[in-house]
Amino acid sequence: IARYREANRVVTSADVVFMGDSITDAWPQPRFGAFFPGKNYVGRGISGQTTPQMLIRMRPDVIAFKPKVVVILGGTNDIAGNTGPMTDEQIEGNLASMAELAAANGIKVVLSSITPVSNYHVPNPNAVPQTTQRPLTRVRAINDWIRQYAAAHRHQYLDYFPAMIDDKGMLKAELSGDDLHPNAAGYAIMAPLADAAIQKALATK
Repeated sequence: IARYREANRVVTSADVVFMGDSITDAWPQPRFGAFFPGKNYVGRGISGQTTPQMLIRMRPDVIAFKPKVVVILGGTNDIAGNTGPMTDEQIEGNLASMAELAAANGIKVVLSSITPVSNYHVPNPNAVPQTTQRPLTRVRAINDWIRQYAAAHRHQYLDYFPAMIDDKGMLKAELSGDDLHPNAAGYAIMAPLADAAIQKALATK
């Protein structure tokens, strides 16, 4: 709750808020290029967070801005067990609760797919690959639910998967240095996809 308290006092309005974990947290950093230049988009990610932690932040870090759109990206850390074991249903429930809070406050919702992982950069034989910590079978199952939930509730589904996976169905080696977090090339692929979903959300009545 304290992470963005001061920043929220300075930035009092935003057209779009990105809510998420480390992938959202790192996105606005200059080393990854300009964060949607010329647009009033605000990042409110916190590294390591799971969906219950994000849910607690919806009011101070999203609703308070009265944005037109929220882009929600979460779940990978839940699968990894950052705050303890989580079932797919618990993750989906938290994503649904965030979407419901936004919709109840007149905010259009973009629900992002959990991004893919790979095992191309495992640092040593004793390290646990990201594909073990975050099994792609679970990632894909939750993404299928997100797609169906978004369609049922007239939200936008932002699918990062097709543009980011290789012929093995894993995160392309050149898009990440650690098999989980996007690098500049990864964000360069994600940004236009996100912006297109935002524009679609804005166009819906």
